[in-house]
Amino acid sequence: MNLQSLSWQSLPWIKATRPQWRYALRNGIAMCLALSFAYYINLDQPYWAMTSAAVVSFPTVGGVISKSLGRIAGSLLGACAAILIAGHTLTDPWLFLFGLSAWIAFCTWACAMYMNNVAYAFQLAGYTCAIIAFPMVNVVDAAHVWDIAQARVCEVILGILCGALMMMILPSTSDGTALLTALKKMHARILEHASLLWQPENSDAVRTAHESMIGQILTMNLLRIQAFWSHYRFRRQNSLLNALLHQQLRLTSVISSLRRMLVNWPDSPKNIREVLEQLFAELARTDADAYRVARIIAPLAPHDPQDFRHHAFWQRLRYFCRVYLATSRWIQRLENASAITEFKVPAAPALTRRTDHAEALWNGIRTFCALVAVGAWAINTQWSSGPAALTLAAICCVLYSISPAPFNSLTLLMRTLLWLSLFSFAVKFGLMVQLSDLWQFLLFLFPLIITMQLFKLQMPKYAGLWGQLIVFMGSFISVTNPPVYDFGGFLNDNLAKIIGVGMAWLAFAVLKPGSDARKSRRHIRALRRHFVDQLSRHPQHSEHEFESLVYHYISQLSNSQDLLARRWLLRWGVVLLNCSHVVWQLRDWETRSDPLVQVRDLCISLLRDVMSERGVQQRPLASALTELQRIYETLGHHPQPAARELASIVWRLYCSLLQLEQAPVAGTIEEKTT
Repeated sequence: MNLQSLSWQSLPWIKATRPQWRYALRNGIAMCLALSFAYYINLDQPYWAMTSAAVVSFPTVGGVISKSLGRIAGSLLGACAAILIAGHTLTDPWLFLFGLSAWIAFCTWACAMYMNNVAYAFQLAGYTCAIIAFPMVNVVDAAHVWDIAQARVCEVILGILCGALMMMILPSTSDGTALLTALKKMHARILEHASLLWQPENSDAVRTAHESMIGQILTMNLLRIQAFWSHYRFRRQNSLLNALLHQQLRLTSVISSLRRMLVNWPDSPKNIREVLEQLFAELARTDADAYRVARIIAPLAPHDPQDFRHHAFWQRLRYFCRVYLATSRWIQRLENASAITEFKVPAAPALTRRTDHAEALWNGIRTFCALVAVGAWAINTQWSSGPAALTLAAICCVLYSISPAPFNSLTLLMRTLLWLSLFSFAVKFGLMVQLSDLWQFLLFLFPLIITMQLFKLQMPKYAGLWGQLIVFMGSFISVTNPPVYDFGGFLNDNLAKIIGVGMAWLAFAVLKPGSDARKSRRHIRALRRHFVDQLSRHPQHSEHEFESLVYHYISQLSNSQDLLARRWLLRWGVVLLNCSHVVWQLRDWETRSDPLVQVRDLCISLLRDVMSERGVQQRPLASALTELQRIYETLGHHPQPAARELASIVWRLYCSLLQLEQAPVAGTIEEKTT
């Protein structure tokens, strides 16, 4: 053990920074206030108010507001479902079990179908119904169902109100400031990403950097949503923020497209790297302007009118500079805008999100089977603490069904419950039995919560453990009015909670989540299907929508340990996206009735022969690449400038398709393994 860890300066209260103290005090006071109010207005289980205040403890105002709205909506929906289901099935325990299990399974399926606040609301609707309804298994009076549901909802809302009150008294860092800082950092990272990708080397670092860039841009969409709820200024500028995220995704696509051209350009200029480094230095300046950028890239301008490769690279590089400078100006205007400033920006669709329907349905089936199995065991054994096991099993199945690593999360929760069982036993039967009033217990609880919050902030490696200890601590200590000290019931309930988590772990082990390889195959098939639609005359998705759709699918496996699955998903996504951009450029090309238009239509028809939902047809791919090569070489020597312009576009399409030569043949064993 390091002796410095035992020094006075290493204590969490001493080394805590001012923001950490603010966060810990805000959440600690909110939890104690919620417990006190719920206790003194005689709610039967006031510890749920403390738990609710802990759940909505978020570092920013927008996060607290959005999370609170989702929690209130989900709690009300879950309470209504509990009243309706329990009120009609109390006389039949099996019907009661099947009805509740079906509702919680539906909520598990629904939270995987949506995102952000809607998904969180369905999670709350699922396990709030479990918290309310499962303990009513021995209730015979339907009127009592309303009383219990009303008490649980009041406790939840009370905890949320206490958390909101403390957020107003001890506010945290502005969501808008965090969003603007993230936008500027990401804008600077785009240049670093371009510098990395525009090198001839091909390594895993390039793939990892591309995945990381995509994931971070999409993560900023969550910051945008939090900023939307934090201040009306960002609600007025929401369209601009959405457009900026699309622009950063577009810059990432352009970087990938330029990389494909550099890799397949046999006689590129010798000074290209030197000029690009000067370009990066200029674009990184806050006062960069188009004139200086034009002077820097002027040495790369093509001089031979028949060098279509050089023209293609030149046009795409100019487009990158134009978009980057425009994005820089918009970020500066956004940063300097007042609270009432309004911007007129081009309309951009919301960032696309598509759901894995097969995985969502499988999650719902798993939840239903797990709850029915636990409930059948509780009914047959007439176990008095069976409702506690059912409640914890429901919470785990709903919460961790969308987790990228459910077994790690369940193992962590099991450790948390074991620690809480020992801790709550010492507190309840060693301390609480000696106290006669709540304020005496708060003298112990408040510094304890403050210390745990500081540990959560200062120990990032164990932040998940400390967070779960804080959230579940109230339900284990079980402060009630009047207090209950039933040793047998205490041990039985704690054992039931641990068994409930264990049964959820068993359900995930038997009905395993889909492997990353299968997810990758499903995402690749979906990308192919959407790309085939892009080739139609009237595609369902616009260029921006298809771009965000591709990047969303890629980000779904960003945390996967299956490197092969991640590599093929990224490769397919980038190739299809580059081809899609070329297709849209071909559509926007000159619409005339001369033979060049027929050549353009031929290029698009070649893509239809190559690509299908099942995969790449290798023979049509080889013939398509040969035909595209013949087309751009022929057009490159054509006397008309329009023909040479079309040759540069066709060469871009050839460079994008060339990477598919490494793809497995459709329907082969290799295709099934990737």
